[in-house]
Amino acid sequence: MPDFDYIVRTEGGARKTGSISAENYNLAVEKLQSQKFTVVKLNETDTSFDFVKPFLKRLFLELEKLKNKVPLSVLVFFTRQLATMFSAGLTIERSLYFLKSEEKNKRFKKALDKIEDNIKKGLLLSDTLERHPGIFSNLYISLVRAGEVSGKLSETLEELSNYLETVEDTQRKVKSAMYYPVFIIIFLVVILFVTFTFLIPKFSSVYEQLGTDLPYYTVLFVNISVWLQNNIFSVIFVSFLSIFSIWVFTLTDTGRLAKDKLLLRLPIFGNLIQQNILSKFGKTFGILISAGVSVMDAMDLIIKVVNNRVYELALIDAKKNIENGISISESLKNTNVFPPIMIQLLSTGEETGEIDNLSLKASEFYSKQVNAIVDRLTSLIEPMLIIIVGVVIGAVIVVTYLPIFHFGSALAQ
Repeated sequence: MPDFDYIVRTEGGARKTGSISAENYNLAVEKLQSQKFTVVKLNETDTSFDFVKPFLKRLFLELEKLKNKVPLSVLVFFTRQLATMFSAGLTIERSLYFLKSEEKNKRFKKALDKIEDNIKKGLLLSDTLERHPGIFSNLYISLVRAGEVSGKLSETLEELSNYLETVEDTQRKVKSAMYYPVFIIIFLVVILFVTFTFLIPKFSSVYEQLGTDLPYYTVLFVNISVWLQNNIFSVIFVSFLSIFSIWVFTLTDTGRLAKDKLLLRLPIFGNLIQQNILSKFGKTFGILISAGVSVMDAMDLIIKVVNNRVYELALIDAKKNIENGISISESLKNTNVFPPIMIQLLSTGEETGEIDNLSLKASEFYSKQVNAIVDRLTSLIEPMLIIIVGVVIGAVIVVTYLPIFHFGSALAQ
C-alpha cells in the first residue's frame, strides 16, 4: 500500500503536514476529508534515491514554468490591484473575481479561475497559490503566507508589489541594455558565416588556378570553413546535446552547487548576483519577522527563496546554530558568505530589538548596489562590444585579404 505526503488545514485553520497510507490517491483524499481536513496538497511518497527526488522535482518545476510562464508585469499589476482591493475592504474572493474578469493574459486568467475556485472551497490564498509553482515563486507564496499568519495581508501584498516593481525595473534595464549587444552578436555571427561559407572558399579557387599556395592562416580558415560545411548538422546536434546535458546536470544538487559557485566567481556578474541575493534575503527576512513569523520558520522560508545553492547550504548551517542558541548575526557570520555590513546591521538589530527594520535597511542598501552595478554594466557593454567586434572583424579581414598581399608574387610566378 503506497504512502502519501499531505498538507492539510484543520477546522480551526491550522496548517498540518504528515503522511498517510492508502490504496490510491482518491482513497487518501477521502481518508483525510473524513477527519474534517481540507486537503491543500497530496503527493505519493517518492521512494527513489535522494538525488533523484530533488532532480525530478526541479525538472517538473522548470517544465511547469515553461508551460505556464506569465510576464512579470502581469504579476506586478495583479499584486498591486489585489493589495488595493483587499485594503479597501473587499474579500479575497471578490477581488479575484474582478481581477479575473479584467485579465487579458489567457494563461494567467485560467490560473486565477482555479485560484478563485479553491478559495471558495475554503483554502487560504497561500495554499492555492502553492498549486501554481510555475507562476508564483517561493518568495511570493512565503510572503503571502506570512501576511495571512500575521493578519497583515494587505500590507504584505503592498510590500510584495513594491518589491516586484523593483525587480521588474531592474529586468527592464538589463533587457534594454542587452538589445544592442544581442543585435551586434547576431550580426557578427552572420558576417562570420558568410565569410566562412562564401568568401574564403573563393580565394582558395583563385589560388588553385594560379598554382600558388594560400598563406598558413588563410588555409586554416579554409579548412575550418570546409569542416563546418561538411559537419554542420553534427555541430548543431552536439551543441544542443551539450547544452541540454549541462542544463540537466544543473538540476541536481551537485550541479546546482557547481553552477552557483561558478556564477558567484564571475567578474562583475558574480558581484551582481551576490548583491541581489543579499537584497532578497534582507527584504524577505525583514518582512517575515515584522509579520510575526518566528525566526526558525523565517529561515526555512528564506532557504527556499535565495535560489542559490551556496547560500542555501549556508542558511541551513546558520539555522542549526540558531537552534543551538547562537545569535542570528553570529550564526550568519560563521557561514563566511555574508558580508560584514549585513552582519553588523543584524547584530545592531538584535541589540535594539529592531532587527526587522534594519534587515529592510540592509535590503535597500544592497538593492541600490544592484542598480548601480546594472547602470555601470549598461555603460560598459557598448565599448566592450565595439572592441570585441573590432578584433574579430579585423582578424577576419586580415586573414581573408592576406592572400592579396601575396597576389603580386603569385602573378610573377
